Amino acid sequence: MELNQRAIVHLDLDAFFVSVECLKNSSFKGKPLIVGGGERGVVAACSYEARTFGVHSAMPMRTALYLCPQATVISGDYEDYSKYSRMVTEVIRERVPILEKASIDEFYTDFTGMDRYFGTEKFSAELKQRIYNQTGLPVSYALASNKLISKVATNEVKPNGQTMIPFGNEKSYLAPLAIEKMPMIGQKTATLLREMGVKTIKTLSEIPANMLGTRFGKNGLELARRSQGIDETPVIPYTEQKSISTQDTFNNDTIDIRFLTKEIVRMTEKIGFELREQNKLTGCITLKLRYSNFDTVTKQSSIPYTSSDHILLKTAKELFDKLYDRRLLVRLIGVRFSDLVQGNHQINLFDDTQEMIKLYQAIDSVKRQYGAGAIVRARTL
Repeated sequence: MELNQRAIVHLDLDAFFVSVECLKNSSFKGKPLIVGGGERGVVAACSYEARTFGVHSAMPMRTALYLCPQATVISGDYEDYSKYSRMVTEVIRERVPILEKASIDEFYTDFTGMDRYFGTEKFSAELKQRIYNQTGLPVSYALASNKLISKVATNEVKPNGQTMIPFGNEKSYLAPLAIEKMPMIGQKTATLLREMGVKTIKTLSEIPANMLGTRFGKNGLELARRSQGIDETPVIPYTEQKSISTQDTFNNDTIDIRFLTKEIVRMTEKIGFELREQNKLTGCITLKLRYSNFDTVTKQSSIPYTSSDHILLKTAKELFDKLYDRRLLVRLIGVRFSDLVQGNHQINLFDDTQEMIKLYQAIDSVKRQYGAGAIVRARTL
């Protein structure tokens, strides 16, 4: 990289869930492997061998098994995946000046200015090797001048690859790639663009920004910028202190267990919806109680990364059962989610059916339209 230019590295753990399963059972290596729920569930992850048959994540399990009947199917253990994710986080955090944990299996680091003291290419390669040596997990990475290019380039060199896109080559690097390779272009947008005759990012970059803005709104203007290879998005330092929380002080102190449980359910549902709206997962739940004598106690539990209400509620109620050990009136209850990472709701639904996934999507759609209190569990009424 040239001195004084941004140096951003995107690291992506290759087929992360599958790689962890192969570490636990070496007989899985080199074979079609699907991680997911039962026949009515969805594919959470699959090996590269399974992908050659057209299998991909979020695909209905029934379809995946039709395409690749010889695949081995395992339910997966999200607790193990969370553990390995934290291991990799610590390995990277020990070595880099700025770390952003973008999801359970991908990271950004900012090496800007390090060429004055270290070679960023060499440092990146050494970091990749260190991750493998200490965790056994393969990782791909790309070094570029911004997050957009580094992410796209990483996807292009997977599995177990590495590359550098020199400063000034951003637009030419993107040009020949299919529009689906561009982050923020989903299936619906890609279909609309292809109907307009736009198949490559080069063609997209030639469309006037105001035309894309008229067709796609604010996203269209951003697409115009990104198709030129422009992205000033900063690397946001990762911190486990980031949290989402809520608490309530009651008008009257109470010892009514049923009422207290109802409040825990209501609050957990409330911030669980906030979590999903921000496309985040939590790895830690904390419950707080304040008694009538103003003694305040807390208890927390590290959990597999999730944003699913039924998992969050189960943990919150377990914490309450352990925490409430006095026959004193309670004046305040609080719930907090911390150790947040980017990730969508579907990522951890190994045992859930397609019906469960659709139910969550429908509930969140109603809440989004009519407010978080539009749908609540009966026990909170």
